[in-house]
Amino acid sequence: MDEDDQLSRPGLVEKVANYLREHIVMDHFQPGQRLPERSLADELQVSRTPMREALKILATEGLVEILPNKGAVVADVSPSDVKEKAYVLSILEQAAAELACQLATDQDISELQALHYEMKAAFLRRDRQNYFRINQEIHNRIVALSGNASLIEMHGYLSRQLYRVRYLSNQKTDKWTTAMTEHEAIMAALEARDASRMGSELRNHLGKTWLKYANGDEDAETNLQEDNRSSSSVLPDA
Repeated sequence: MDEDDQLSRPGLVEKVANYLREHIVMDHFQPGQRLPERSLADELQVSRTPMREALKILATEGLVEILPNKGAVVADVSPSDVKEKAYVLSILEQAAAELACQLATDQDISELQALHYEMKAAFLRRDRQNYFRINQEIHNRIVALSGNASLIEMHGYLSRQLYRVRYLSNQKTDKWTTAMTEHEAIMAALEARDASRMGSELRNHLGKTWLKYANGDEDAETNLQEDNRSSSSVLPDA
């Protein structure tokens, strides 16, 4: 099969991108590591053209850097960059949560609750992979329920860049029980359609799980609370 035929195969480039993305997220490829096009293409039994297109996708997501004379390498995001992006993402999800409380139908909430129970079952089984997958689906659905196309687009862009951090943060056992408890509070606020409480719970949840990971210290929660106070006047009304 020639390269033009491969590129015409539905979803081939996206499948290659998904494979690479998953391996980067799970730390199978380390930050700064070169991604050899030829050997990866051989491994996946594709030509180098769809491999290059997939790497371009990951470059737009901030997971890969394409460098002159070196090719594609796994991006190494600094803790300060992670903190900045996580801060913006937490504001987006807070706004989305407040809008979702207003716009979600009873059926929407029931479906989210069902996903929450699936995630809780994965937590009780200590099934981290399924827990993480369902967790991300819940966050994305809450954002989708905001009905705000610009918010959804910006959230998707930042979320992809932080996907690896989110996955690695999920591996910290000492924070897993806390994260599950926080999700219970988020869902309770949604069921009550308490927009302010849900937005606050969700933002607090994101700050605890990601900013502590990024900083590697216990000051992140204090910093998050200070950020919440300083930015509360500029958040959109629910």
